Amino acid sequence: MPTRAFAAQSASSPLAPMSIDRRSPLASDVEIDILFCGVCHSDLHFARNEWGFTQFPVVPGHEILGRVTRVGSGVTRFKPGDLAAVGCLVDSCRTCASCKAGMEQFCTGGPVFSYNGPDKHSGGMTYGGYSEKIVCDEAFTLRVPSNLDPARAAPLLCAGITTYSPLRHWGVGPGKKVGIVGLGGLGHMGVKFARALGAHTVLFTTSESKAADGRRLGADEVVISKDAAALARHAGSFDMLLDTVSADHDVNAYLSLVKLDGTMVMVGVPPKPQPVAVFSLLMPRKNLAGSLIGGIAETQEMLDFCGRHGVMCDIELIRMQQINEAYERMLRSDVKYRFVIDMASLKG
Repeated sequence: MPTRAFAAQSASSPLAPMSIDRRSPLASDVEIDILFCGVCHSDLHFARNEWGFTQFPVVPGHEILGRVTRVGSGVTRFKPGDLAAVGCLVDSCRTCASCKAGMEQFCTGGPVFSYNGPDKHSGGMTYGGYSEKIVCDEAFTLRVPSNLDPARAAPLLCAGITTYSPLRHWGVGPGKKVGIVGLGGLGHMGVKFARALGAHTVLFTTSESKAADGRRLGADEVVISKDAAALARHAGSFDMLLDTVSADHDVNAYLSLVKLDGTMVMVGVPPKPQPVAVFSLLMPRKNLAGSLIGGIAETQEMLDFCGRHGVMCDIELIRMQQINEAYERMLRSDVKYRFVIDMASLKG
């Protein structure tokens, strides 16, 4: 069925209106009228082919939230009128060890992402949430707690699960001291989750102007990371550090803050390899790790956790027609803390 969308036709062209084709729901499919779609930095990378493997035209968007309009004959968990969401994944092989363990994001057969992935039904590429509708298999569709603001919940589908997953995997909770490095789209969610999980939460930021906001979001302490003396006071004391910074920075300075058998987890993606001094890992023994999004079951767990604890993203709502301006502002870090597109602006 013809569907209105916004797409990039090349790495140098702005996003502009385009008609795409969505399949009619199959037996296991859920059709969703998209209400809101978060804007992730990955969207910009793909639209401008900064990672070198974009297939054009590309319709970005993997923080998708909307209302169910139709379901296939075999669907049991959704009905028309329900709030539903689609994140970064829309399919996987479902048979490998990772998929069977509920970690579809690490599917060895290749996870199918919401956009710029091989569409098993059309034979082309998948198209994302910068569109009026999406059709997704029930197995990769998520339920949304009714008490969450739909606009503020949309970025949970990427920014939320990207920070929740490592905090849960490394056992963050009461009695743990956790540091969040950076206060952006990911970092502000890291602060909220660490606090909601019961950890003593310390925010590290290079900007003094963000200190008050860090405390508002739930940080017990805020450290200005340009202050060497302030860093030194926390040496060897953290059970876990979650590094959300996507710019080049001194990883070793933060590794010095991790305690024996503690872990520093990278979720930000700097453009260049970051040097790591081996002695930073050896003295004392500590771990440097990375984390991606979560699988479908963990993403649903995260949404349910947010419903119980009232955790949502801080957002700026924009019209679809403002997306190119939003990309430029995102590059300047001129957003607190996530852009979300009101998709009514596309349909009107």
